[in-house]
Amino acid sequence: MPTIPTAFADVTASDSALRRFLHGLPGVDAVGLEARAAGLGTRSIKTTAKAYAIDLAISMIDLTTLEGADTPGKVRALSAKAVHPDPTDRTTPSTAAVCVYPDMAAIAAEALKGSGVKVASVATAFPAGRAALDVKLADTRDAVAAGADEIDMVIDRGAFLSGRYLKVFEEIRAVKEAAGPARLKVIFETGELSTYDNIRRASWLGMIAGADFIKTSTGKVAVNATPANTLLMLEAVRDYRAQTGIQVGVKPAGGIRTSKDAIKFLVLVNETVGADWLHNHWFRFGASSLLNDLLLQRQKLATGRYSGPDYVTVD
Repeated sequence: MPTIPTAFADVTASDSALRRFLHGLPGVDAVGLEARAAGLGTRSIKTTAKAYAIDLAISMIDLTTLEGADTPGKVRALSAKAVHPDPTDRTTPSTAAVCVYPDMAAIAAEALKGSGVKVASVATAFPAGRAALDVKLADTRDAVAAGADEIDMVIDRGAFLSGRYLKVFEEIRAVKEAAGPARLKVIFETGELSTYDNIRRASWLGMIAGADFIKTSTGKVAVNATPANTLLMLEAVRDYRAQTGIQVGVKPAGGIRTSKDAIKFLVLVNETVGADWLHNHWFRFGASSLLNDLLLQRQKLATGRYSGPDYVTVD
């Protein structure tokens, strides 16, 4: 099993101890959180910084297809786009990863071999997470065996919302062990957690259990990543590193569609946790359509004009 940080050994000894710790975290000032997120979103980014931010955002994307109609051909095409997002300009950075269902992980791994682009696979009965633990662990092992470098798991929101925190904690630890060398992103589905206090509790629970990343959402519900919930999670990873020395990544996912949106999130990262997180090892965007807008904006900066609709592929 993954090692629990020494500072939290007693906290995780029982359900009641874990509940006391999580409910003892400072309450979130919702008005203050949203005001700070909104204020940072108004920062003006000049041309040179904008060009840097666009390339950085491209390099942080987990280019994603998670549809029932996914085919091997679609996954190969998406993988090719991840490696060379703009075939007419080889200075365009590759994306961080391609994110697919476990049964497509082998297809993506073959297509991405030697490129440096990671294979991320959702597992653990994504997106609902409604399956027995042995099924979730088998799902995880299968994805890693097929070539997944990263596993995106969903927590049991029903258990979390009913206060069974130790069950959620132990499940994350078990999936982390099953993932072996693959990095683990733990998805909270923040739109279903209802309150900012719950998002803070889930963040600490995930990190203590061994998450390499904490992730906002599946992209499959009405409310996904927002500046406010991402800011709250960034504050959590900052405070966790200050207490333990362990750095954890953050991945907002769902609803981030434009370059303007992405740059707002990068400002949040820079102003909240600093340059240490401004790298795709520690910050990702879960997105599909975002890449196209970033490419169009990149072309606009390079040529002074917007390209036509046929400049980018339709994913």
